[in-house]
Amino acid sequence: MDDGRATVGVEEEFLLVDPDTGAPLARNVEVARTAEDIGIDLQLELTRCQVEASTAVHTDIAALHRQLRELRSGISSCAQQNDARLLAVGIPPTVPHEFPVTQTPRYKRIEENFGLLAHEQGLSGCHVHVGIPDSETAIQVSNYLRPWLPQLLAMTANSAIYRGTETGFASWRSILWRRWPSAGPPPYFESARDYEAMVAMMLNSGSILDKQMVYWDVRPSVSFPTVEVRVSDIPATVEETALLAALVRAIVVTARKSLAEGRPAPAVPAEVLRAAYWKSARSGLVGDGVDPHDGQVAPIRTLLRRLIDYAAPALAEAGDREFVDEAFARLLDRGNGALRQLTALRARGAVDDVVEEVARATLEGCDGP
Repeated sequence: MDDGRATVGVEEEFLLVDPDTGAPLARNVEVARTAEDIGIDLQLELTRCQVEASTAVHTDIAALHRQLRELRSGISSCAQQNDARLLAVGIPPTVPHEFPVTQTPRYKRIEENFGLLAHEQGLSGCHVHVGIPDSETAIQVSNYLRPWLPQLLAMTANSAIYRGTETGFASWRSILWRRWPSAGPPPYFESARDYEAMVAMMLNSGSILDKQMVYWDVRPSVSFPTVEVRVSDIPATVEETALLAALVRAIVVTARKSLAEGRPAPAVPAEVLRAAYWKSARSGLVGDGVDPHDGQVAPIRTLLRRLIDYAAPALAEAGDREFVDEAFARLLDRGNGALRQLTALRARGAVDDVVEEVARATLEGCDGP
């Protein structure tokens, strides 16, 4: 099987806003066209105020980190050329006028079938892909990943302010996102056959229109030979995205070793996992979380350290332990995106300050080597 340096790639979704007002700006087609001219391939998201960037496939987290910096810097420049501003944020902090749907055939079908769900979006996440040999392995690995998803959500929470006010949650994006019938934590599947049967049922019922609409927070990728982890808000900084990628890869590698050794994945009840999700979305890095392994409440920072300890052998094997320890310490010291947003808003009560803080974090470290 793969060693700790399994392949990894990242997709980051960004919000485009008006440079003066911070309101979402329907300009993704124009920004993508400008990016294409400099060799950056941006994907158009469901709403016209969003773009998605994908990294290459990497085995080295330092190289991934460098490319993430280059992408954010380059896309930000493309946005500026189109009188827009790039924000790495889970939801728009300001009051949006509207979220016009990108007029591709697929997105128009989604709009026709899901109504206001398609228009009340502007939700930006981060997806980490880790190389996997086949769909059966991907499904089994998903079962091992399920108990760690709430911790990853808490770590990356970056959507505390919406429509100019505090939501009461660190990740309001995750609360809104779960309105989709196929979103949230994945079920526990016994096999790839069980997974395919569930997807077929959702297709037949119309709750999804195609396999790309399987929005569970872990899924076998539709397009790549990977397992795709989709639980997080887009992290505030590139370092946090690289930290997320390193941890996800290490959990996947650890899961594959457990699978090879015949150690079963914990069958965490869906109700426990939902409670842990809710608590993580509410608390973020501050306060308590729920450990899905036993249902016990503990400080979220303790639960995150348990995650790092669990993944420690794989992190060491990949040469990532020092980076993870240092990046995690910096994250605890300065706070994640949600904490930055709340600090900015509470200083003067001005949502403009939140937009400025998000913009700073988006490009933090992107000018370095």
